[in-house]
Amino acid sequence: MPESFFLESQLPHQKIYINKDATETTFPTVIIPNGDHNLKNIIRDQKPWLESELHKTGAILFRGFSSVSSASDFNDVVEAFGFDELPYVGGAAPRTNVVGRVFTSNESPPDQKIPFHHEMAQVPKFPLKVFFFCEVEPKVGGETPIVLSHVIYDKMKQKYPEFVDRLEQHGLIYTRVLGEDDDPSSPIGRGWVSTFMTQDKAVAEERAAKLGMKLEWTDDGVKTIMGPIPAIKVDETRGRKTWFNSMVAAYTGWEDARNDPVKAVTFGDGTPLPAQVIYDCLRILEEESVAIPWQKGDVMLLDNLAVLHARRPFEPPRRVLASLCQ
Repeated sequence: MPESFFLESQLPHQKIYINKDATETTFPTVIIPNGDHNLKNIIRDQKPWLESELHKTGAILFRGFSSVSSASDFNDVVEAFGFDELPYVGGAAPRTNVVGRVFTSNESPPDQKIPFHHEMAQVPKFPLKVFFFCEVEPKVGGETPIVLSHVIYDKMKQKYPEFVDRLEQHGLIYTRVLGEDDDPSSPIGRGWVSTFMTQDKAVAEERAAKLGMKLEWTDDGVKTIMGPIPAIKVDETRGRKTWFNSMVAAYTGWEDARNDPVKAVTFGDGTPLPAQVIYDCLRILEEESVAIPWQKGDVMLLDNLAVLHARRPFEPPRRVLASLCQ
Protein backbone atom coordinates (compact mmCIF):
# COMPACT_ATOMS: atom_id res chain seq x y z
CA MET A 1 0.00 0.00 0.00
CA PRO A 2 1.35 3.47 -0.89
CA GLU A 3 1.30 4.71 2.71
CA SER A 4 2.25 8.27 1.84
CA PHE A 5 -1.32 8.55 0.49
CA PHE A 6 -3.40 5.76 2.07
CA LEU A 7 -3.80 3.90 5.32
CA GLU A 8 -5.70 0.65 5.71
CA SER A 9 -8.67 0.72 8.05
CA GLN A 10 -11.17 -1.85 9.27
CA LEU A 11 -14.89 -2.54 9.40
CA PRO A 12 -16.89 -4.66 11.86
CA HIS A 13 -17.35 -8.22 10.59
CA GLN A 14 -14.78 -8.04 7.78
CA LYS A 15 -13.99 -11.47 6.37
CA ILE A 16 -10.52 -13.00 6.24
CA TYR A 17 -10.00 -15.73 3.66
CA ILE A 18 -6.99 -18.02 3.33
CA ASN A 19 -5.79 -18.28 -0.27
CA LYS A 20 -4.37 -21.37 -1.97
CA ASP A 21 -0.86 -20.00 -1.47
CA ALA A 22 -1.57 -19.65 2.30
CA THR A 23 -1.71 -15.84 2.13
CA GLU A 24 -4.64 -13.95 3.66
CA THR A 25 -7.19 -11.74 1.92
CA THR A 26 -9.24 -9.27 3.94
CA PHE A 27 -12.63 -8.50 2.40
CA PRO A 28 -13.28 -5.72 1.64
CA THR A 29 -10.24 -3.45 1.49
CA VAL A 30 -10.93 -0.26 3.48
CA ILE A 31 -8.78 2.78 2.68
CA ILE A 32 -8.58 6.08 4.55
CA PRO A 33 -6.41 9.10 3.67
CA ASN A 34 -2.97 9.66 5.20
CA GLY A 35 -3.15 13.44 5.24
CA ASP A 36 -5.30 15.89 3.33
CA HIS A 37 -5.26 14.32 -0.16
CA ASN A 38 -7.64 14.82 -3.07
CA LEU A 39 -8.99 11.37 -3.92
CA LYS A 40 -9.29 11.90 -7.69
CA ASN A 41 -5.63 12.99 -7.90
CA ILE A 42 -4.45 10.01 -5.87
CA ILE A 43 -6.44 7.68 -8.11
CA ARG A 44 -4.70 9.01 -11.21
CA ASP A 45 -1.30 8.56 -9.54
CA GLN A 46 -1.99 5.18 -7.92
CA LYS A 47 -4.31 3.54 -10.43
CA PRO A 48 -2.10 0.43 -11.02
CA TRP A 49 -1.92 -0.31 -7.30
CA LEU A 50 -5.64 0.28 -6.84
CA GLU A 51 -6.54 -2.00 -9.75
CA SER A 52 -4.22 -4.67 -8.34
CA GLU A 53 -5.88 -4.38 -4.93
CA LEU A 54 -9.35 -4.58 -6.51
CA HIS A 55 -8.31 -7.74 -8.35
CA LYS A 56 -7.01 -9.18 -5.08
CA THR A 57 -10.02 -8.47 -2.86
CA GLY A 58 -12.93 -7.63 -5.20
CA ALA A 59 -14.04 -4.52 -3.28
CA ILE A 60 -12.48 -1.26 -2.06
CA LEU A 61 -14.17 1.19 0.31
CA PHE A 62 -12.70 4.71 0.33
CA ARG A 63 -13.64 6.47 3.57
CA GLY A 64 -12.85 9.84 5.09
CA PHE A 65 -11.78 11.72 1.95
CA SER A 66 -13.03 15.29 2.42
CA SER A 67 -12.58 15.99 -1.31
CA VAL A 68 -15.66 13.85 -2.07
CA SER A 69 -18.87 15.40 -0.78
CA SER A 70 -21.18 15.82 -3.79
CA ALA A 71 -22.44 13.96 -6.85
CA SER A 72 -20.13 16.09 -8.99
CA ASP A 73 -17.12 15.12 -6.85
CA PHE A 74 -18.14 11.48 -7.19
CA ASN A 75 -18.35 11.84 -10.96
CA ASP A 76 -14.77 13.18 -10.92
CA VAL A 77 -13.64 10.12 -8.94
CA VAL A 78 -15.28 7.75 -11.42
CA GLU A 79 -13.69 9.54 -14.37
CA ALA A 80 -10.28 9.52 -12.68
CA PHE A 81 -10.21 5.71 -12.94
CA GLY A 82 -10.66 5.97 -16.71
CA PHE A 83 -13.10 3.08 -17.11
CA ASP A 84 -15.55 3.33 -20.02
CA GLU A 85 -19.16 4.07 -19.16
CA LEU A 86 -21.79 1.33 -19.59
CA PRO A 87 -25.26 2.43 -20.76
CA TYR A 88 -27.98 1.03 -18.48
CA VAL A 89 -29.86 -0.88 -21.19
CA GLY A 90 -31.81 -3.93 -20.01
CA GLY A 91 -31.52 -3.28 -16.27
CA ALA A 92 -34.55 -3.69 -14.00
CA ALA A 93 -34.12 -0.98 -11.36
CA PRO A 94 -35.66 2.49 -11.67
CA ARG A 95 -32.82 5.05 -11.77
CA THR A 96 -32.43 8.76 -12.47
CA ASN A 97 -29.40 10.49 -13.99
CA VAL A 98 -27.93 12.99 -11.51
CA VAL A 99 -24.83 14.39 -13.21
CA GLY A 100 -22.42 13.10 -15.84
CA ARG A 101 -21.98 9.36 -15.34
CA VAL A 102 -23.74 9.32 -11.97
CA PHE A 103 -27.21 7.87 -11.38
CA THR A 104 -29.35 7.17 -8.37
CA SER A 105 -29.08 3.60 -7.14
CA ASN A 106 -32.26 1.52 -7.06
CA GLU A 107 -35.09 3.91 -6.13
CA SER A 108 -37.41 1.27 -4.67
CA PRO A 109 -39.17 2.15 -1.38
CA PRO A 110 -37.00 2.27 1.76
CA ASP A 111 -38.96 -0.45 3.57
CA GLN A 112 -38.03 -2.99 0.88
CA LYS A 113 -34.79 -4.94 0.82
CA ILE A 114 -32.98 -5.57 -2.45
CA PRO A 115 -31.66 -9.16 -2.51
CA PHE A 116 -28.16 -10.22 -3.53
CA HIS A 117 -27.27 -9.97 -7.20
CA HIS A 118 -24.49 -9.23 -9.64
CA GLU A 119 -25.36 -5.99 -11.42
CA MET A 120 -27.28 -6.78 -14.66
CA ALA A 121 -26.40 -10.50 -14.48
CA GLN A 122 -29.70 -11.21 -16.26
CA VAL A 123 -28.47 -9.67 -19.55
CA PRO A 124 -25.39 -10.49 -21.67
CA LYS A 125 -23.82 -7.02 -21.46
CA PHE A 126 -23.18 -6.15 -17.83
CA PRO A 127 -20.81 -3.74 -16.04
CA LEU A 128 -17.39 -4.95 -15.02
CA LYS A 129 -17.09 -2.29 -12.32
CA VAL A 130 -19.77 -0.73 -10.08
CA PHE A 131 -19.20 2.43 -8.04
CA PHE A 132 -21.35 3.58 -5.12
CA PHE A 133 -21.23 6.92 -3.27
CA CYS A 134 -23.00 7.94 -0.07
CA GLU A 135 -24.24 11.50 -0.45
CA VAL A 136 -26.64 11.31 2.51
CA GLU A 137 -26.07 8.60 5.11
CA PRO A 138 -29.09 6.65 6.35
CA LYS A 139 -30.76 7.55 9.61
CA VAL A 140 -31.21 3.85 10.41
CA GLY A 141 -30.26 0.75 8.37
CA GLY A 142 -29.65 0.97 4.65
CA GLU A 143 -26.41 -1.01 4.66
CA THR A 144 -25.10 -2.50 1.42
CA PRO A 145 -24.09 -6.12 2.10
CA ILE A 146 -21.43 -7.49 -0.25
CA VAL A 147 -20.20 -11.05 -0.71
CA LEU A 148 -17.52 -12.84 -2.73
CA SER A 149 -19.16 -14.75 -5.54
CA HIS A 150 -16.68 -17.63 -5.78
CA VAL A 151 -17.23 -18.40 -2.09
CA ILE A 152 -20.95 -18.83 -2.78
CA TYR A 153 -20.26 -21.05 -5.78
CA ASP A 154 -17.93 -23.26 -3.75
CA LYS A 155 -20.40 -23.63 -0.86
CA MET A 156 -23.36 -24.32 -3.16
CA LYS A 157 -21.35 -26.81 -5.21
CA GLN A 158 -20.38 -28.64 -2.04
CA LYS A 159 -23.89 -28.72 -0.57
CA TYR A 160 -26.03 -29.03 -3.74
CA PRO A 161 -23.82 -30.58 -6.44
CA GLU A 162 -26.71 -31.83 -8.61
CA PHE A 163 -28.47 -28.46 -8.49
CA VAL A 164 -25.29 -26.62 -9.47
CA ASP A 165 -24.64 -29.15 -12.26
CA ARG A 166 -28.11 -28.38 -13.66
CA LEU A 167 -27.39 -24.65 -13.46
CA GLU A 168 -24.13 -25.11 -15.33
CA GLN A 169 -25.80 -27.30 -17.94
CA HIS A 170 -29.02 -25.35 -18.55
CA GLY A 171 -28.45 -21.82 -17.25
CA LEU A 172 -31.43 -19.67 -16.29
CA ILE A 173 -34.39 -17.94 -17.94
CA TYR A 174 -35.49 -14.60 -16.48
CA THR A 175 -39.02 -13.32 -17.15
CA ARG A 176 -40.23 -9.85 -16.23
CA VAL A 177 -43.40 -7.92 -17.10
CA LEU A 178 -42.87 -4.19 -17.67
CA GLY A 179 -45.30 -1.31 -17.87
CA GLU A 180 -44.66 1.58 -20.22
CA ASP A 181 -43.57 4.00 -17.48
CA ASP A 182 -41.40 3.56 -14.40
CA ASP A 183 -43.05 2.38 -11.19
CA PRO A 184 -41.07 3.81 -8.23
CA SER A 185 -43.02 1.62 -5.79
CA SER A 186 -41.35 -1.50 -7.21
CA PRO A 187 -37.71 -2.67 -6.92
CA ILE A 188 -38.00 -3.85 -10.55
CA GLY A 189 -40.28 -1.05 -11.66
CA ARG A 190 -38.32 0.21 -14.64
CA GLY A 191 -40.73 0.61 -17.55
CA TRP A 192 -39.95 -0.48 -21.09
CA VAL A 193 -39.42 3.10 -22.29
CA SER A 194 -36.59 3.56 -19.77
CA THR A 195 -35.30 0.02 -20.15
CA PHE A 196 -34.77 0.33 -23.89
CA MET A 197 -34.31 4.12 -23.95
CA THR A 198 -36.98 4.67 -26.60
CA GLN A 199 -40.71 5.23 -27.01
CA ASP A 200 -40.70 3.34 -30.31
CA LYS A 201 -41.70 -0.33 -29.97
CA ALA A 202 -39.78 -1.24 -33.13
CA VAL A 203 -36.58 0.27 -31.71
CA ALA A 204 -37.24 -1.52 -28.42
CA GLU A 205 -37.54 -4.79 -30.36
CA GLU A 206 -34.19 -4.14 -32.05
CA ARG A 207 -32.43 -3.34 -28.78
CA ALA A 208 -33.97 -6.34 -27.05
CA ALA A 209 -32.84 -8.59 -29.91
CA LYS A 210 -29.26 -7.37 -29.48
CA LEU A 211 -29.45 -8.55 -25.88
CA GLY A 212 -30.91 -11.90 -26.93
CA MET A 213 -34.18 -10.93 -25.26
CA LYS A 214 -37.65 -11.84 -26.54
CA LEU A 215 -40.54 -9.39 -26.16
CA GLU A 216 -44.25 -10.25 -25.96
CA TRP A 217 -46.37 -7.09 -26.08
CA THR A 218 -49.53 -6.78 -23.99
CA ASP A 219 -52.26 -4.14 -23.87
CA ASP A 220 -50.47 -2.08 -21.24
CA GLY A 221 -46.87 -3.25 -21.35
CA VAL A 222 -44.53 -6.05 -22.39
CA LYS A 223 -43.26 -9.38 -21.11
CA THR A 224 -39.48 -9.74 -21.45
CA ILE A 225 -37.94 -13.22 -21.68
CA MET A 226 -34.17 -13.44 -21.28
CA GLY A 227 -32.29 -16.67 -21.71
CA PRO A 228 -31.26 -19.30 -21.36
CA ILE A 229 -28.30 -17.36 -20.01
CA PRO A 230 -25.38 -18.77 -17.97
CA ALA A 231 -25.80 -18.79 -14.19
CA ILE A 232 -22.15 -19.62 -13.49
CA LYS A 233 -19.19 -17.81 -14.99
CA VAL A 234 -15.50 -18.60 -15.08
CA ASP A 235 -13.41 -15.74 -13.71
CA GLU A 236 -10.45 -16.44 -15.96
CA THR A 237 -8.16 -13.80 -14.44
CA ARG A 238 -8.50 -15.41 -11.02
CA GLY A 239 -8.92 -19.01 -12.15
CA ARG A 240 -12.21 -19.75 -10.37
CA LYS A 241 -15.95 -20.06 -10.95
CA THR A 242 -18.40 -17.45 -9.71
CA TRP A 243 -22.09 -17.44 -8.76
CA PHE A 244 -22.84 -14.91 -11.49
CA ASN A 245 -26.60 -14.62 -11.54
CA SER A 246 -29.63 -12.79 -10.15
CA MET A 247 -31.41 -16.01 -9.22
CA VAL A 248 -32.00 -15.30 -5.53
CA ALA A 249 -32.87 -11.66 -6.25
CA ALA A 250 -35.45 -12.64 -8.87
CA TYR A 251 -36.94 -15.57 -6.93
CA THR A 252 -37.27 -13.68 -3.63
CA GLY A 253 -37.56 -10.06 -4.74
CA TRP A 254 -38.97 -9.57 -8.25
CA GLU A 255 -42.49 -9.01 -6.96
CA ASP A 256 -44.95 -6.25 -7.79
CA ALA A 257 -48.42 -5.86 -9.28
CA ARG A 258 -47.24 -7.32 -12.59
CA ASN A 259 -44.72 -9.95 -11.49
CA ASP A 260 -44.74 -13.21 -9.52
CA PRO A 261 -41.19 -13.84 -8.27
CA VAL A 262 -41.52 -17.65 -8.42
CA LYS A 263 -42.20 -17.34 -12.17
CA ALA A 264 -39.51 -14.70 -12.68
CA VAL A 265 -36.64 -17.20 -12.95
CA THR A 266 -36.48 -20.87 -13.96
CA PHE A 267 -33.90 -23.35 -15.13
CA GLY A 268 -32.92 -22.77 -18.74
CA ASP A 269 -35.10 -25.71 -19.83
CA GLY A 270 -38.14 -23.99 -18.27
CA THR A 271 -38.51 -26.20 -15.20
CA PRO A 272 -39.12 -24.50 -11.83
CA LEU A 273 -36.33 -23.93 -9.33
CA PRO A 274 -36.52 -25.73 -5.95
CA ALA A 275 -37.61 -23.19 -3.35
CA GLN A 276 -35.75 -24.80 -0.46
CA VAL A 277 -32.44 -24.58 -2.31
CA ILE A 278 -33.01 -20.94 -3.26
CA TYR A 279 -33.78 -19.93 0.31
CA ASP A 280 -30.80 -21.88 1.63
CA CYS A 281 -28.65 -20.06 -0.91
CA LEU A 282 -30.02 -16.79 0.47
CA ARG A 283 -29.03 -17.91 3.97
CA ILE A 284 -25.48 -18.71 2.79
CA LEU A 285 -25.25 -15.33 1.06
CA GLU A 286 -26.25 -13.59 4.29
CA GLU A 287 -23.78 -15.62 6.36
CA GLU A 288 -20.85 -14.86 4.06
CA SER A 289 -21.63 -11.19 3.49
CA VAL A 290 -20.11 -8.07 4.97
CA ALA A 291 -22.65 -5.26 5.47
CA ILE A 292 -21.24 -1.83 4.64
CA PRO A 293 -22.66 0.81 7.04
CA TRP A 294 -22.65 3.97 4.95
CA GLN A 295 -21.05 7.22 6.06
CA LYS A 296 -21.35 10.47 4.14
CA GLY A 297 -18.60 10.72 1.53
CA ASP A 298 -17.95 6.97 1.28
CA VAL A 299 -17.04 5.69 -2.17
CA MET A 300 -17.12 1.94 -2.84
CA LEU A 301 -15.75 0.24 -5.93
CA LEU A 302 -16.85 -3.32 -6.69
CA ASP A 303 -15.53 -5.78 -9.24
CA ASN A 304 -18.89 -6.94 -10.59
CA LEU A 305 -17.41 -10.25 -11.77
CA ALA A 306 -16.26 -11.08 -8.25
CA VAL A 307 -18.81 -9.57 -5.84
CA LEU A 308 -22.58 -9.67 -5.34
CA HIS A 309 -24.34 -6.84 -3.50
CA ALA A 310 -27.69 -6.15 -1.84
CA ARG A 311 -29.49 -3.39 0.08
CA ARG A 312 -31.08 -3.52 3.50
CA PRO A 313 -34.24 -1.56 4.36
CA PHE A 314 -33.70 1.85 5.92
CA GLU A 315 -35.28 4.80 7.62
CA PRO A 316 -34.85 7.92 5.46
CA PRO A 317 -33.02 9.99 4.63
CA ARG A 318 -30.56 7.97 2.54
CA ARG A 319 -29.06 8.88 -0.81
CA VAL A 320 -26.58 6.48 -2.36
CA LEU A 321 -25.54 7.13 -5.96
CA ALA A 322 -24.05 4.74 -8.50
CA SER A 323 -22.03 4.57 -11.69
CA LEU A 324 -21.63 1.56 -13.99
CA CYS A 325 -18.47 0.97 -16.00
CA GLN A 326 -17.20 -1.45 -18.62
